[in-house]
Formats: sequence, structure tokens, C-alpha cells
Amino acid sequence: MSQARVRIIVFGYHTIGYLCLQELIERGEEVSAVITHRDDPGEHIWFDSVAELARSAGIAVFQPRHPNTSAFVNLIRALQPELIFSFYYRRLLSKELLAIPPRGGINLHGSLLPQYRGRSPVNWVLVNGERQTGVTLHYMTEEADAGDIIAQRPVEITFADTALTLSRKVAQAALVLFQETFPLMKAGLAPRIPQDPAQATCYGGRRPEDGKIEWVRPALALYNLIRAVTAPYPGAFTWYQGKKLYVWSSCPSAVPGESGRIPGTILGVRDGGCLVATGEGNLLLTQMQWQGEEMLSGEAFVDKHGLGIGDRLGEDA
Repeated sequence: MSQARVRIIVFGYHTIGYLCLQELIERGEEVSAVITHRDDPGEHIWFDSVAELARSAGIAVFQPRHPNTSAFVNLIRALQPELIFSFYYRRLLSKELLAIPPRGGINLHGSLLPQYRGRSPVNWVLVNGERQTGVTLHYMTEEADAGDIIAQRPVEITFADTALTLSRKVAQAALVLFQETFPLMKAGLAPRIPQDPAQATCYGGRRPEDGKIEWVRPALALYNLIRAVTAPYPGAFTWYQGKKLYVWSSCPSAVPGESGRIPGTILGVRDGGCLVATGEGNLLLTQMQWQGEEMLSGEAFVDKHGLGIGDRLGEDA
């Protein structure tokens, strides 16, 4: 016999929020309300809309700027949720909110906690060249991503993964983890595994300006940065002749670095890309774009815009 329905409130955003809300709807669960964000007109919205899904299912949608005001907490309290879920919701919930549901407030985070607490975990694991990440279901506390762990699911990172491909893998892993674990959470029987604070790492949100390419860094580190912020994210960039130049894809080159070459120096065209010296090794730029113009292969960009061997990329060039 299936379990009786419990009243659920979902705080959600992004594709993971969409997939998990969709799962609750398909299960026929009683979702009393969905709290989500208003889309930022300055942000490229490439992910699925939680608000649209909720409205199409006849679920009440709220989009407060601040969910922890006394008025909004009272609204949630009046709905008498037995369980609160947070799926990629971007604000911390107060202790007053978290105290309302008798079966707890549960968050789904895009890393293997306690590693990569905080914002933008998919981007950060790529920036740092990790080979594995994952997803974690955990009880919420006032401290971000610090509550007891319920369950985890690992996700392997390949050398070719970008922020987009890894986001898709993490989203699918999150859905599977949620499907597997939901019955325990619904019944109030989910385990509580304390996190080890000594193992915790914390990261903040990333801004478009964090995509600046510092050519003094090793080629591998720059490759990781570029794939971590490539489309649909704002992109990695450098400067050439006073103009902003985006690099959308790259590859560390097997061509040995030449001693004495200043990082950022263009070494020529190779394998369809533009070869550039870095602080350690060379980097082949395979997709490039002037701000506001079309994206081109590295070779086509060099040919069209007349970049020459010995020219330098970067603010000080």
C-alpha cells in the first residue's frame, strides 16, 4: 500500500528544481505551494522554469525577494507543510521557516558535501580540475550546506566536460537520487549522517569578471577556467588591442613551451586553433569571438582579424 500524501512546499529554481518538482507532480504528491525566483533580466536564462511548471500544474507560486520576513514565514506556517524541499533555491532559509515542517527542511546540493559548500559548485569543480563531483540531499540548517547528510550520488567528470555538459549530468544524478530517497524522506525515516567540518570547503558565487584569463597561469589551469565558464555561462575573456576577446573553447597543446616567451604571446596557428604561450606550456584557442561579433574557430579568427605571431593577448599587451 502506498504512503498517504503529505503536504509539501517546494523552494526551487533552475533545471534541478524543475526536474524534482516534476517528479513530485508525477507522483501525485500534495505540493501546496512553490516558492521560486523572478528571472533576472541581466542573466542568460538557459534552464527550465520552475514557475511555469508549477503554474501549469495549478500550484500556487510565490516569488518573494526575501523569504524570511515575518509576513512570509507566517504565510508558510498557515499552509502547514509537513516537509519543505529546497532545490537550487538561491537564498538561505531562516530557522523560523525550517522549524515549521515536522519532517524537516531538506536541500539538494550539487556537490559531494562537505566539499564545495556554497554557490556555483559545478563551475568551481571544473575550475579546480576535479575528476569527480556529485549531488547531496541533506537537512537544512542556518549555515549553508552544513546540515546532516541523507544520501549522496557521485558524478564522474571527464576531461572534455564543460559547465553545460556537467550541469546536465549533475541534474540527472539529482533526479535519480531524489527518486530513490523520496520514500524515506516522506516517511520521516531518512538517515542523518553528520558532516565533518574539518573536511569542508566553501566557495562563493562567480561573477562574469571572474572569467578573466591570466596568461601567467599554466595552460591546464586556463583550460579548466575556460570550460568552467563557457556558454551558456558568461565566458572566459582576454584583451587584444583594447578590445574584449572571448575564448569559448581551448585545449592544452602538446607542443613544448618555448623558453623566454612572454605569457599571452601568439605563437601561430596549429590544428585549426590559435596557439598561445602561457606561464607553463601552450594553450590552443579553438573558438574565439570579439565582443558583439560572430564566434569563429581560432584559425579563422586569426585569419580574419590579422593576429600575428609575436602579438600578445592580455590587458598589458
